[in-house]
Amino acid sequence: MATTAPTSATRTLISPVRLTQPRGRRVYWIVLTLVLLVTTVVFIGPLYWMATGGFKSSQELVSTQPTLFPSHPSTHAFSEAWSRLGMAQLLLNTVIYAGGALLFQLVFDVAAAYSLSKLRPVLGNVILGMMLASMMIPAAALVIPQYLTVLDLPLIHVNLQDTPWVIWLPTVANAFNVFLLKRFFDSIPNELLDAAAIDGAGPLRVLWSVVLPLSRPILGVVSIFGLVAVWKDFLWPLITVPSHETLNVGVNTAATSMPENSLIAGLFLASIPAIALFLIFQRNIMAGLTAGGLKG
Repeated sequence: MATTAPTSATRTLISPVRLTQPRGRRVYWIVLTLVLLVTTVVFIGPLYWMATGGFKSSQELVSTQPTLFPSHPSTHAFSEAWSRLGMAQLLLNTVIYAGGALLFQLVFDVAAAYSLSKLRPVLGNVILGMMLASMMIPAAALVIPQYLTVLDLPLIHVNLQDTPWVIWLPTVANAFNVFLLKRFFDSIPNELLDAAAIDGAGPLRVLWSVVLPLSRPILGVVSIFGLVAVWKDFLWPLITVPSHETLNVGVNTAATSMPENSLIAGLFLASIPAIALFLIFQRNIMAGLTAGGLKG
């Protein structure tokens, strides 16, 4: 009786024959469990330490024998951090900066991706290549040129420092978001756009009525990336908006004047919105990143 040679699609790190044996199954599950436990501890450990640190006293927090659980849990550090740091105002500032940055990113990045994907401009591939090449430049190397630019905006010669525009404008041209959006737009059948054009819809009408409704998954991903990027930024708001601090700037600049447990509590409060946003929309993030990867 002829046997069928295994194909590349059935090849795995552990052969199916080994997995059918009791010893092979035991080894497989032991290794898998250990890898998952180590990975979970590495990623969740710092978050757990930050979350429980606010419930500990300063002495317990800096003790040479760290405790896994607070011996005498207290929420005093959280209330102190909220009042001393003025976190309500910091939260409002951050929401304004993140919301405006998200709005401008969606408008300009969607327009750029739609143009490169469906309108096919002259030298479109060259423009896309230059956008992607800009991702190889370290962010720290762009701080000084961006700062000098916002101090004296070319052509109109306006100083944007200490205004929301100094946060909003540099976030508009996001090469990674443009690439994600273009890849998704490429997967939308051109027949749908041609049918809309036959009905008399122009390019903007096609974008609004056909492309955007089909692109909700990737728009969700881009929105989350845009919000988190502004939310977690520290260096740029520190040097450009000194009188309107964000959460990260306000909490970190108070590191030398607050007890350790209150500082940890403030850091945890500042992290809650970003963590909650990811936990709520994690399925949408994965769906948006994988959508458009397959055609057919």
